[in-house]
Amino acid sequence: MDIAKADTALVVIDPQNDVLSETGVSWPLVGDSVRENNTVENLDRLFRAAKRSGYGVFVSPHYLYPHDQGWRFGGPAEQGMLGGREFFRPDPLGPAGPGADWLARYKPYIEDGETVVAGPHKAWGPQTNDLVFQLRKRKLGKVVLAGMLANLCVESHLRELVEQGFEVAVVTDATAGPRHPTLGDGYKAALVNYGFIANAVLTTEEAVAAMR
Repeated sequence: MDIAKADTALVVIDPQNDVLSETGVSWPLVGDSVRENNTVENLDRLFRAAKRSGYGVFVSPHYLYPHDQGWRFGGPAEQGMLGGREFFRPDPLGPAGPGADWLARYKPYIEDGETVVAGPHKAWGPQTNDLVFQLRKRKLGKVVLAGMLANLCVESHLRELVEQGFEVAVVTDATAGPRHPTLGDGYKAALVNYGFIANAVLTTEEAVAAMR
């Protein structure tokens, strides 16, 4: 996969406090994986490299509003998000709650007036937001993909983007996954599928070098 700013975007999923901060509601499930992968620092390196080299940067966030509490069914992770008010925003038009807000160190990259923040995805994939539309409108056909969580939103974005005809490189140490005592290790599960599905599987070091 050839990576060039003319046709490649950096897409970061859920760079938000609830999954990347020690104060986030999901930290007990994801914290060990985040630390082991150095995820927070590696995402910073990707943002910095993309901005420095003039790549388009897109964020696909997760937001849940009060009206989403009316959902009447969902899988275990979805129910956990709703029950824990993960990524919660009290008003779709108002400020994000502390868990839904960007990790503070990423705000200069995301709020620079150039980064495209797509609408919120509601379950795991970009089928419910405008990420694909925003990429297509800029004639960007390749994606360097990173963010949270490895086996849920990242893998779901990977699958849908590939189905939509994009070339996708996943950055394996710029993500992390939950570890659950009965459901298992989400990060390890995702790595297997990245190898089968993605057009390229990169480390942060490799992705940064490719974006120079």
